[in-house]
Amino acid sequence: MSSKATNPIMRSAAWRISLWATLAFAIGTMLVFAMLHRFVANDIQRRSDAWLSGEVWVLGDVAQRTPKDRLYRRVVGEVAELASREVPNRQRSTGNENDSVFFLQAGDDGPAKLWVGSGDGSANLAAIRSTKALVDVPYDVHVKGFNVPFRVAAVRIADGSHIYLGLSERDELRVLRSLRVRFLTLWLAIVLLGFVIVFYATRRMLGHVREITEAASRIGQSDLSSRVPNSRGNDEVGHLARTLNHMLDRIENTVHQLHTITDSLAHDLRSPLTAIRGKLETALSNDGRADQAEPIVSAIDELDWLTDFLNTSLDVAEAKADALRLSRTEIDLDELVKGMLDLYEPCMSDKGLSVQIRSAGSVKVLADPALLHRVIANMLDNELKHLPASCSVYLLLEADEDMAMLTVEDDGPGFDVDVRRQLFERRVRGRESRGHGLGLAFVEAVVRVHGGSVTATNRAEGGARLSITLPLWKAAPEAESHTLALTKG
Repeated sequence: MSSKATNPIMRSAAWRISLWATLAFAIGTMLVFAMLHRFVANDIQRRSDAWLSGEVWVLGDVAQRTPKDRLYRRVVGEVAELASREVPNRQRSTGNENDSVFFLQAGDDGPAKLWVGSGDGSANLAAIRSTKALVDVPYDVHVKGFNVPFRVAAVRIADGSHIYLGLSERDELRVLRSLRVRFLTLWLAIVLLGFVIVFYATRRMLGHVREITEAASRIGQSDLSSRVPNSRGNDEVGHLARTLNHMLDRIENTVHQLHTITDSLAHDLRSPLTAIRGKLETALSNDGRADQAEPIVSAIDELDWLTDFLNTSLDVAEAKADALRLSRTEIDLDELVKGMLDLYEPCMSDKGLSVQIRSAGSVKVLADPALLHRVIANMLDNELKHLPASCSVYLLLEADEDMAMLTVEDDGPGFDVDVRRQLFERRVRGRESRGHGLGLAFVEAVVRVHGGSVTATNRAEGGARLSITLPLWKAAPEAESHTLALTKG
């Protein structure tokens, strides 16, 4: 299988459009979520800081107003425990132990005077004293043994000690983590659904364009009566189809007029030329004088040259206008080339030219037999007319996956440098050419309307090389239906 045929969906324009549109949507929504996530995190922290600042002030006031007797620790501790239970949506890690909120009273040095929370509070006090904090502003404290930091607010009371109230950020991080998981799940589902919807809609829309393209590729050479599919919608695709059909109507009328003009011109010119030739042949057969025979024979040759020039000029004009009337059929190039070579080999031998052919075997193309016969005849005529004696002609027929290539080369003087770039234009001839300059122009025009190409170069070792490529015949059902449409046209 050819590499061009792999992954047809991923090579389509619908895939690229859907991919880029989905990528833009995904990046945009991710940026929106990042801003939303930041806003929610700041809002949660602002609420936590407000709660901490308010509660630590209340606890400081209670501690300051409570007498420093035996009930002090109990009273202040119970108030701190009650405040810790006011934290909404807190989540305990083990049992009933309160590890999300702590209350601490301590001086600038020494052990804690009062502790309410999980453990003995020594790690919390050490972490607070090692943290450089701003006055009257809650701050983060990383306590050894805890995976998440605590948000701590502090207030100084009259005896010189500090009241610290800490709130674990575990619940805040849990809410944000849950928000991220839910958003990413929803984001992934929306992105995939959006990609499918965009891909389906784009593929369906471009499917109409592809149908128009495929239909238009079949129209133009021998099937001008066909039209592209016309959708019933009033969208851009429908306007495109109707515009192309209107254009094809004008082209068909133009080509029909061209055929009418060329047919009339050919008939109007061939008729008097044929009549003149008949009268000259009659005069030649009735007049036996030798001095009158030579001018008559020369005049007949000139008329034959003029008739051939007229036919070729009209064919080239129609081919250049993509108006050649083709009757395509399956042709074996190997058989055709060998048959043509059998006809030309005696003439080439008489001139002292040797011919060698190398073929890859049966190579089948879809082409008009008469026109392809004339193409090969023109290529061989070009060698026969312009090569000096004792030269060699080499024919090479080969094929790859899609194209057949026929190359004719020689070891003669090659193409003139002055005309090498205009070889396929009409009326272009070399300095020593006696033709009418339409042979290679006809070859190029016919090969082009068959979907091929022509190249003409000089060989590095000397001589000329002329190559034509034609699409191979594909024995597939769609190709057979295509051929029927062309032959009916």
